[in-house]
This record gives sequence, C-alpha cells and structure tokens, in this order.
Amino acid sequence: MKNLLYICMSSLFLLCACNKDFLDRYPQTSISPDVFFNTEEDLSLYINGLLSLASRSSYLNDQSTDNAATTAAVEVKNIMTGTPSSQTITSGWSWSRLRNINYFLENYQKASVTEEVKNHYAGLARYYRAIFYHDMVKRYSDVPWYSSTLNPDDEDLYKARDPRAMVMDSVMADLAFAVANVRESVPTGTPGKWAVELMEAKIALYEGSYRKYHEELNLQNTAEGFFQKAVSAAENIIASGNFAIYSTGNPDNDYASLFESQDLLGNREVILVNIFDQNRNRSQNVNSTVFGDYEQSPARDLVQSYLMADGSRFTDKIGYQEYGFVEEFKDRDPRLAQTLVYPGWIREPNSTPYILQLNKNFTGYHQLKGYVNSTDQVVINGVDFPVHRFAEVLLILAEAKAELGTLTQGDLDRTVNLLRQRAGMPALDLAWANANPDSFQALKFPNLVGSNQGILLEIRRERRVEFAFENLRYDDLMRWRAGKLLESIPTGMYFSGLGNFDLTGDGIPDIKLIAEGQTIPTNRETNELGIPLVYYTVGDFGGDAGVYLSNGSTGGVMVTDVRARNFIEPKYYYRPVPYTQTVMNPNLTQIFDWN
Repeated sequence: MKNLLYICMSSLFLLCACNKDFLDRYPQTSISPDVFFNTEEDLSLYINGLLSLASRSSYLNDQSTDNAATTAAVEVKNIMTGTPSSQTITSGWSWSRLRNINYFLENYQKASVTEEVKNHYAGLARYYRAIFYHDMVKRYSDVPWYSSTLNPDDEDLYKARDPRAMVMDSVMADLAFAVANVRESVPTGTPGKWAVELMEAKIALYEGSYRKYHEELNLQNTAEGFFQKAVSAAENIIASGNFAIYSTGNPDNDYASLFESQDLLGNREVILVNIFDQNRNRSQNVNSTVFGDYEQSPARDLVQSYLMADGSRFTDKIGYQEYGFVEEFKDRDPRLAQTLVYPGWIREPNSTPYILQLNKNFTGYHQLKGYVNSTDQVVINGVDFPVHRFAEVLLILAEAKAELGTLTQGDLDRTVNLLRQRAGMPALDLAWANANPDSFQALKFPNLVGSNQGILLEIRRERRVEFAFENLRYDDLMRWRAGKLLESIPTGMYFSGLGNFDLTGDGIPDIKLIAEGQTIPTNRETNELGIPLVYYTVGDFGGDAGVYLSNGSTGGVMVTDVRARNFIEPKYYYRPVPYTQTVMNPNLTQIFDWN
C-alpha cells in the first residue's frame, strides 16, 4: 500500500484558492496573522495549501505542438488562424496566487520556531513564487514584479511592466534561496530540495536558450550565465547520488513502466511524484481522452523523429515518406512502441491484436503514454504521475553544456547515453553527430548553426522522444524560437491507395479503403481468418468520405481543421495584456506589436 501523506486541509486551504485578482487584499478566509502564524504546523498548513502538482492530464498537453493534431480550440492555433488582440485574448493575467504567496512571506517570521524551520517554509514559498513569475514571463516577457501584498492606496498597483531581465534576476534569487534552505526530507508528494534544484536548472536552461535565440530581447550576451547555472544545478543533483535512470534491463518495457506504475515512490528516477490511489480518494482516469479518439491525436512528424533501432536515422531511409503503419514501426527506437500503439498491441480485455480506428477527426495513430491497459477501475485510477524525472536533469545538463561549447563524450555517456542504454539504443557519438548533422532536423531549426549544430539537433531529438506527451514540447519550441513549426498542419498514417491493409503486423488485411461515393456493403469481405474487414470511404478534404487523405485516394490521414496557420515572429511568442487591464492601468503598455 502506498505510504501517502494526505493533507487534511481546513477552511484555511481557501487562503490559496480565492478567485479574485486584487493584489491589495488578504486571502478572504484568513484570520489575523498575529493569531495564525505561530507554530510550524501553521506554516506547514499554509504552504501545503499552495501545493500545485502536474497531473496525468499533462499527457494531453501536446495538442498545441507539432507532436499532435487536434480539432480543439487551443490558444496558439486560434491565434495563428484568427485575428487575435488584447480584446480576444483575455486569460492568464491572474495574480491571486502571487498575493497568497507574498502574504505568507510577509508574515512567516512571526512564528515561534527556529530559523531553519522558517527558512525551509520561506524557501518553499519563494520556490512557488519563482514558478509563478517564470510562467508569467513565458507568456508576457516584461511583467510587474511584486514582492509584497499591496494596499488600495499603493502606487505600485498602477505600475508599469518591469523589464524581463530584472524579473528573471529576482526569480533566480528566489530559487537560490529555496535551494539553500528547503529540506531534503519532506512529506511524500511535496517538493523537497532536489525538486527545487531541478526547477532551478529547468528555468535557467529555458531562459538561457530563450535569450540566445530571441534576438528581439537584445539579451543574447546574458544567455551564458543561465546556461552555466543550469549546468551547476544539474551537476548538484547528479552528485547527490540520490537518483538514477530506472532500468531492469528490459528495454521493451522499462520506459513505459514509468507511466503505468501503481507506485512510483520507490523509483529512483522520480524526483517528485503526484500520487493517485482510488482507495485513498486520490484518483484520476484519462483513458478515455488519451487513447486515440479524443482531441489529441499523435502526428506522423513525431513518428518520423524516432531513430532506427541501430541508431541510424529513419528519415535517411529511401522512401520513408510512403511507409505504411506496419512498416514504419519495424526496427525502431523501442520508445516509439512504448509511446504509441504499435502493430500487434492487444487492448484488454481482448485476446487479439487491436485494429487502430480511423476517423477524419484524428490521425489514426493512438497514444499509449498515459493510457492504462486495464479494465480494473481501481488500477486505472491509481497510476502515479512522475512530475519530475531524473531523465530531465540529464538532458538539461547535456543541452546546456552543448550550448556553452563544453560538452564532451564523457558528458554524453553520463547523460543522453544513459537514456539510450535504458531503451536498448546505441550510444550517441559526439564527433559523429557534429560531423553529420541531420538534414531532416536541421530544416526544422534553421537558426541553429555552428560547430555544435549536429549534437544539439540530436539532443533536441532526444528531448522530443524521451518526453513526448509530457508537456515539455511547447516550451521547447518557444525557447528555441521554432514557432514556425506550428504552421505545418499535422497529418496521420500513410496509405498508398485504395484496397486492403494490415494494421496488426501479421500480414493479414484488417481494413479496406474504398473510394468516396461507394457504399460499404452489408456483406463485407472477410480476411483469411474469416474476420470481416473494417471498411472506410476515403477522399479529398471537405467531401463526404469517412476519412480524408492528403491526396484523395492516397497520402496521410488529415484532421478536419486545415485552416492556414501563420505564426508571426516575434509577436506570437508572447501574449497581450488583456485590454481591460490596460484600461484600468494605462501604464501597462503592449509590446511586440500587440494591440
């Protein structure tokens, strides 16, 4: 049974759940700080109320990237296909969480506890504040920095934006304090020292690469310091000896087990876990939304980014563009078949291979990561979510060192190659990668040049593959200034024409494609096993076919949203301050051509 710490929150939990966005009010349910902030229990109760962990719904957040197609109204797609302005983009400018964090930081010193205790909880509060501001900077770049709660007559209520550089210096200062003071030993399911230091490394890498590749900020000469901080933080986590890549020597399952485990508490790869257990009233079920028939649908471009099992590039193979589903899964990086449904996969409670379903709203590919292959609701609802994995520490270190030009083969062997080893893949060679940059990947990142282009391309591939559907891809594309990739409309699996196709890998047809306008017969053709084929009508987009193919009777499966997409640089890397906020505070001017 899981050793859970379940925090029983009183009405004081509402301190951190108030919906109003005024910086000048105490949390609505608070009592006098002189009465409440007295003991460690008081400090712990308040800080636990600030706890916010990513959950299994994170497996659905790649629909705003090139990893997946979607018919959903995701913000970035709406921006690229519409006429966005500060009057239509109104979400995100919310400050209630910051108010609750600053309220604690103004009052925790009143507690009759040791300085070590005070600093631990203050460190957690500053960790949460750093995350809050990092998210705001990602969205708006320059934002007002508030380090305290405000009164109605405070002039700072109407201040202008503070420069990104100043805000991020404050974020890094918060993280440095947190790393120095947050305890290693903390209640299960809450962030401790190493989760804090991972966030320090993660934010430093983000900001360093963002400054390097976004010339509009004019901060390129400050990028190196952030890369160095990412390296030092990652090295500290590695040097602790507390974490390791999970591997039992089974490359066909070890990676997948991280995302289908009932108990990740003892897994040394997991630095922070969100625990689920239906028997303890902590459950979450995303099966119906993850698996192939909801808004998010894996894209063929993602499939093509995985290497062959021997380490060679799939996109170097002659004719790879016309490989069908079964052929493109042969002899690939084992993580592909642990991320997406593969030919021959069996879905419980069935005993025969699953036949992927086609639909003109989806790509045909089905997502496995995040799906729990069981009919037992207790099992489905009780799978833990790895909020932070040691794998990310390793890839942060590799990328930051490559950006600094200090990456060695030894560094690769203790970072990227540990992940490849877990997957049963050949090691990545630094000299070879730089001497042979992948032309397919290079086209995606035209601003990535220099002597380390080849290895950075491979590290970026590794991040995409290792963290597919874990809610990292969008931030990666934004920091690498690769928003133009979102202009491409994702497509699905390829079909060479009308006729019969095998989707289970046994060489026996499972489905039949017929031309739009033909009638699916009542007495369907059967295969050699005596099983009726599944029929689909196919045709050009916009017709009456059940499935759209890019060339009518051939090509990739197309999702119904094919509106032209235009990613305006640098404007669309940012969001406008909502119009109503600029009316109330004229000092909040728009930047990067927003209006």
